Amino acid sequence: MAWRLEKKQAVRGLSRLLLASVAGGVLSLGGLVGTQAYAQTPSAVLLEHVRLFDGTGTAEQDDMAVLVQGPRIISVGHSGHVKAPKGAQRIDLSGKTLIPGLITDHSHVGVVSGTSVGAENFTAPVIKAALDQYERYGVTTVTALGLTKSPLFDDLRRAQHAEGATGADLFGVDQGIGVPGGMPPEGMVKVGKDQIFRPATVAEAQQAVRTMASEHTDLVKLWVDDFRNGVASQKPLPVMKPEIWQAAITEAHNQKLRVAVHIHDLDYGKRLVAAGADIIAHGVRDEPVDGPFVTALKDRGVWYIPTISLDEATYLFAEQPEILNDPVLKAGLNADLQKQFSDPAWRQKVAASPLAKASHAAVAMNQKNLLTLYQAGVKIGFGTDSGAAPVRIPGFAEHRELRLLVQAGLTPLQALTLATSQAAALLNLSDRGVIAPGKRADFVVLEADPADNIAAVDQIAAVWRGGVRAAGPLVPR
Repeated sequence: MAWRLEKKQAVRGLSRLLLASVAGGVLSLGGLVGTQAYAQTPSAVLLEHVRLFDGTGTAEQDDMAVLVQGPRIISVGHSGHVKAPKGAQRIDLSGKTLIPGLITDHSHVGVVSGTSVGAENFTAPVIKAALDQYERYGVTTVTALGLTKSPLFDDLRRAQHAEGATGADLFGVDQGIGVPGGMPPEGMVKVGKDQIFRPATVAEAQQAVRTMASEHTDLVKLWVDDFRNGVASQKPLPVMKPEIWQAAITEAHNQKLRVAVHIHDLDYGKRLVAAGADIIAHGVRDEPVDGPFVTALKDRGVWYIPTISLDEATYLFAEQPEILNDPVLKAGLNADLQKQFSDPAWRQKVAASPLAKASHAAVAMNQKNLLTLYQAGVKIGFGTDSGAAPVRIPGFAEHRELRLLVQAGLTPLQALTLATSQAAALLNLSDRGVIAPGKRADFVVLEADPADNIAAVDQIAAVWRGGVRAAGPLVPR
C-alpha cells in the first residue's frame, strides 16, 4: 500500500488537545513519499557511547553513536567515528541501551476509559490520553484494529502522522466487520452502530469494505468466531457465515487492502487462511497447531499475532494483587482501576470464574503454538489487544507481552525483534522498526540491557519520537 499525499496546503484541524494544525500529508501503510520541509535546518543531536540493539535481530553493539537531525536518523556507527555537524548537541548514554520504539500491530483506542467500556469513550481526549500513555511506555506506533468511528479516527490518524505530533503514531481499521447478534458482543463492548459493520448479506459485506476503503482504512478487520473462548459452559454467539467472510476478503483484495481476522480456535484459523486472510490477529488457543496450518501460513505469507497477554490480563490482577505495588504498572493505572484491582470481592469473583481457568489454558497453548510457528519460520507480528478491555492496559500490556514471549521460549532480543522490525514489516512500514540511517528517529533509551533480562524494558530513561525527546523516565527516579 503506498503513502497517500493530499495535494493541498490547507490543514485539517482536530481538537484543542491535538495539533493546532496539520501540514501536508494523509498517510497510509507503505513507505515514505514525502516529509514536511523545514524552514531551516533542524538542530542535530548525537547520542553516543550507548549499547545498541538496532531491531534487525543481530547482536547488540557496544559504544555506538546515533546522529539524529530533524525526525530522521542520519548516521549510525561506533562512537568517535560518527561526525556531527558544528553545534550539534551531544548526549552521553554510557551504560544505557538504545532500542527502536515498540510497535503494536493489534490494539484498540477509544473503547475504554478507566473501568468503563462504550461508545461514549470514542473521543479525542480519551484517545489522545491513551496515545500519550503508549508513548510513555516506549510504544511509538499503535495499530487500532477496529471499533473506530469516522471521521474522528481519520482526523486523529492524520494528526498523529504529522511531524511534531505528540503521543504514539496511529494506524488502524475504520470500523471493522462483525456479526449480527454475535462478535464482537454488544453487551460487552457496547460500541455504537457507527463503530462497526454487521452485514447480513454478501452485498452488505462488500459495501462495508468499500466504505472503509473510501475512508482510507489501513486494513480490514473481521470478527468471525463464537466467543466461547475455551469456556465449555459459555453459550456460543452466532458466527460469521463463510459467504460473508469470503465476500469481505475478496472485496478487500479488490480494493488493495489486507484483511486481519479475529479467531480463537485452530479450525477458524485454517478456514480463514484458506479464504485468503492476510493476518491472523490472535493466537490459536484451543489446540496445538498442526503441519497443514503451518504450511498454509508459510506458503501464503500470512502474518500471525499471538496476543498472549490478552488472556493473561483476565486473571493477572485478581490472582497477583501484589502487582499493584509495581511502579511500572502504577505509571499506567488510573484511580478507578486501582480501586477495582484492590477490591477483594472483585479479585475473588474473577479468580473463581470459568474464564480465568480457561485463560490460563489459553496462555499455555498460545505460548506453545507461538514457539512452534516461530521455529517453523512463520511471519510473527506483535500485539496485545490492549485498550479493548479495562484490564488490557495500554503500554503495560506490551511490556507483559514481551515477558510472555520470552517465557514461551524466545530470547529477549528475539522478542524485541518481533516488537520492532517485524511489527513494522507486518504493517508494510519501511520507515521504522530499526535504528538505521534514513529511518524515523523513534527509539527508547533503557537503563539496563534487555539481552540479559527482558524486564529491562521497564527501565525507560527516555522515549524519542520523531527526533524529539518525548517522554521519560517511565518511573521517576
